[in-house]
Amino acid sequence: MYHQIVLEVGEVVKYIKPGNFIAISVGGETSRMVLRRAFAISRTSDRGTVELIIAPYGSGSKWLCAQSEGSQVDVITPLGTAFGIPTEPVTALLVGGGYGSAPLFGLAEVLKSRGCRVIMALGASTAAKIYAPIEGKRAVTSLKIFTEDGTAGESGRVTDSLPQLIDEHDVRVIYSCGPMPMLEALSGIAVAADIAHQCAVEESMACGVGICMTCVLPVKNENGEVKNLRSCIDGPVMDGEFVQWHMVGTQL
Repeated sequence: MYHQIVLEVGEVVKYIKPGNFIAISVGGETSRMVLRRAFAISRTSDRGTVELIIAPYGSGSKWLCAQSEGSQVDVITPLGTAFGIPTEPVTALLVGGGYGSAPLFGLAEVLKSRGCRVIMALGASTAAKIYAPIEGKRAVTSLKIFTEDGTAGESGRVTDSLPQLIDEHDVRVIYSCGPMPMLEALSGIAVAADIAHQCAVEESMACGVGICMTCVLPVKNENGEVKNLRSCIDGPVMDGEFVQWHMVGTQL
């Protein structure tokens, strides 16, 4: 079950862009949960609010989802890198896995406002884990849904039919949010199609501000060197082509 949480952040909302995240202090003053929890921002509003879509799995997210309306929480935002927006109208493919697709909805609004044609593909293991399919249909030019058990949309993984979608709609850029294996598969598809792929990586973050070094990923730079970059400040949005997916979890 997903929870929709809306936080009032005031004027700071002007500086939040699709792809940025928020770090929230959880557990209350007497809690042993001393580390903040990082959450992707789904969208913002002109009323000074940010929307989060949270699945209450861990102790921190369960605590946050249990807070009553009007509760005050300590937040830091905006954090991380944002999605790059094309300088001219193109066809963009937005690919999301499970509730990790939430940040794509705010991105879709920005892309459409810039004249882009927006194709969205949402995937999950089962229909209940597809985030906001009806809203997604309203937000984009075309929506495709994939479930591994066939309970909604087409049967199979979201990545299975993407090469065909790319050719059919002349896609020039892919944006993605979701599980790391999905992002890795998408990166291979994008390289084969010779198009850009911007992905918001799902790497666990402890501090969210670049101090603890727990969220590093191996990324190749322009000189061909592979270095550990911090997902929280060098990401979460990265060029999927340069992330060394086969080295994730290994020591450099």
